[in-house]
Amino acid sequence: MATVRHDWTHEEVRALFEMPFNDLLFKAASIHRENFKPNEVQISTLLSIKTGACPEDCKYCPQSGHYKTDLERERLMEVEKVVEQARLAKQKGATRFCMGAAWSDPKDRDMPYISKMVKEVKELGLETCMTLGMLDNDKAHALSDAGLDYYNHNLDTSPEYYQQIITTRTYQDRLDTIDNVRDAGMKVCSGGIVGMGEQAADRFGLLMQLANLPQQPESVPINMLVKVKGTPLEDVEDLDHFEFVRTIAVARIMMPLSYVRLSAGRTAMNEQMQSMCFFAGANSIFYGDKLLTTENPEADADMNLLKKLGMKPEERHDYSDEAYEASLSSAIADKATSELFYEAN
Repeated sequence: MATVRHDWTHEEVRALFEMPFNDLLFKAASIHRENFKPNEVQISTLLSIKTGACPEDCKYCPQSGHYKTDLERERLMEVEKVVEQARLAKQKGATRFCMGAAWSDPKDRDMPYISKMVKEVKELGLETCMTLGMLDNDKAHALSDAGLDYYNHNLDTSPEYYQQIITTRTYQDRLDTIDNVRDAGMKVCSGGIVGMGEQAADRFGLLMQLANLPQQPESVPINMLVKVKGTPLEDVEDLDHFEFVRTIAVARIMMPLSYVRLSAGRTAMNEQMQSMCFFAGANSIFYGDKLLTTENPEADADMNLLKKLGMKPEERHDYSDEAYEASLSSAIADKATSELFYEAN
């Protein structure tokens, strides 16, 4: 199993990005094969449970209340409707259900509903993930007590470029939320967005920040900017696709035990580019026709692509209490049988 480092330097990351393309992909693919089943992809579904009117000014986001987009604002979804969407996602092959709300941070009045969503989605046997903005320590522990598995809070970009993208919360605010999530015992989903007009050095800086966290995120979404009319980044220059694949490969090398998720922007990628990302170490995707409010490839198209590549969705164990108790009983029985065998021999 690969060694996980937390002391990456800017020069080391630059050297990885500047490797010959084939050498870089070979190195990333080799590390991927050492730590994961190379032909399996973890499938997640992302649902917007509260849409629009966000007070943050993230320049890439159509949900920001600062910009005029065609997005319709929606209140927090009813728990029953969220659970029904989770049930459908599981039927289509998802193993993790992610719920996102356009908030700066969840308010006290929202927490009972959020906690109930987590509990009822988990009862379906799905992993649960939420992205609700900033969390203080108390709210992080409340979500953990409800059974939330993952909390998503992206760093978005490098510390140096961050103020060009967001001014309503600081980089340290994001790091503090991740610390609170860890302190509450939950897993972290954290990545960023590339193609926002940043320099190559900012992509180096983003991955270095993620890899050098005290504990690397279990899940690292790498998003390609989806340009939305009405946002300040609607006319930014497209990122070269080879540079995006390099970012995936370097993320895999630097965070060998993390799931690297090929996330937003896949509708602009042909099958060949997505396949190259899988070879470079991406082993997770969002599944379904929407990523919060932006387009995503249709589920059938994803399944057809995986079939062409000889790949399949990753199978995960059932996370329901009944399944856990059953597996625990089985493990105890196996241990007892093993002990009897050794006593007899």
